[in-house]
Formats: sequence, C-alpha cells, structure tokens
Amino acid sequence: MQRLIDRLDPAGPPAVVSLPGSPEPEGDIIIFSGSFNPPTQAHIAMLKQARLLSSKRPLHIYAAMNKQTTDKETVDRPILLDRLMLLRTVLRRRLPHAGMLLFNRGLYVEQAEAVRQHFHKVRRLFFLMGFDKIVQIFDPRYYHDRDAALRDLFRLAELVVAPRGEANSNDLSQLIHKPENEPFARYIHALPLSSRYRDISSTQIRQGDREALQHVPQEVRHFIATTRVYAPPLRLRDGTELDSYAQRIRLLQRELQQRL
Repeated sequence: MQRLIDRLDPAGPPAVVSLPGSPEPEGDIIIFSGSFNPPTQAHIAMLKQARLLSSKRPLHIYAAMNKQTTDKETVDRPILLDRLMLLRTVLRRRLPHAGMLLFNRGLYVEQAEAVRQHFHKVRRLFFLMGFDKIVQIFDPRYYHDRDAALRDLFRLAELVVAPRGEANSNDLSQLIHKPENEPFARYIHALPLSSRYRDISSTQIRQGDREALQHVPQEVRHFIATTRVYAPPLRLRDGTELDSYAQRIRLLQRELQQRL
C-alpha cells in the first residue's frame, strides 16, 4: 500500500491507482471520494444506497482517497496509510463488493480525467457526495472561470448527491435550477438517504465527541481507542507528555523504511 502511495505525485498530471483486491473499474461506476477521517455509518449507508441507483445494469462502487485533499490539507491525523488500511478493513467486512481507488489530486475534474485516462473500459462515471459538497462545487470562489471548469467536469462525469443536515431534495432542486446552475442540472442526481444518517459528522468524532462514536463501525472505534489518534498527549507522572499516535507513526515509518 505504501508503494502505491509513493508512486502518486500530487504535482504531476492527474493519476489514479486501484488498490490491492479491488476490481478494475469498468462499465458504469460510482466513486465516493473523501478523506474518510474516520469512516462512519453514514459513509457506509451512502455507498450501499448508491449501489441501488441503477436497475438496468450493475453499478460498481468505489471509495476513494487522494494525496491532495481540497480544504483539508491541515488534517494530518491519521496519516493516509492508516486511513486507507482502516477503510479497507471496514469495506471488506461490510461492503466486500466495493473497490478502492487512490488519486494524486483532489479536484473532481482532475479525478475524472484520471479515471478516463487510466480505465478505458469505464462507460459512465458518477461521483457520490453530500449536499455540502455540491454547494461548494457551484461556489464561484473556487474558480477563475466557474462555468468553463464545470463544463470540463460534466463532460467527463455526473454527480449523485445525498442530503446532509436539514438539506433535502427540494434544497438540491432549488440549487441546481438557479439560472446560473440550470445548464448543468441534468448531470446531477439526488440520492435518497435516511434522516438518521444526515447529521453524522467525522469532524465531531475527531474532536472527541464520545456520543458521536456510536456512529462509526466497531473497527473504527477499536482503531481510535488503541491508537489514541484523536486524543491529546498523555501526561506522565514526571510531567512529560507522551503522544502515543506520534510514537506509532515513528515506529511504522521505521518499519516501512526497512521493508521498502
């Protein structure tokens, strides 16, 4: 896994690799790209629901991460290798048919370009996301030329949007049918999702909200407890502090250097 991470250059052209054990993307595929920090029950529910979108032919689903995450560059715990391994463990037990991809870039248009360049058997490409992300995609602050960038994106892919928080299908409809967004409305599809998943937040879990831990799979709870990845350093009797996750990373990096 670390070799695959090292192969991808965030400064290079858009690129993607399929992670070990994942089926090669072909046909109609849907990609859920995110930081998965950590994976939650909402992530799993969205992937399961997305698989039901197509009744005409199979829709293959993939969870994806990237080495360059837009607006989340400062989130560095756990490291990418840990996040990938943890997500793979969760998917193998709960969605064994799902694949995993790793991109070198964080923008959807760059990821779409990478898929089209590397997986020529893919016919129709969808990106799965929450309502907050589609709001960001239409926000002109992220672009020099918004409409040109959106045309590039929708030439390559379509979007599937799940409700988040108080947002519902009506909010999505109002957003995509605004005059400035109407030309792109046909490329965006609503994903029904139970209201019990809409308020689950990875951010709350990273911030130590103990009640939020009920919304992550058991494997994730075990990882958080044993690595203390989101916990403050332990204060020892002599007054010094021990950051157990930082220590884990030092040991892991030493082991990887020896193996690689």
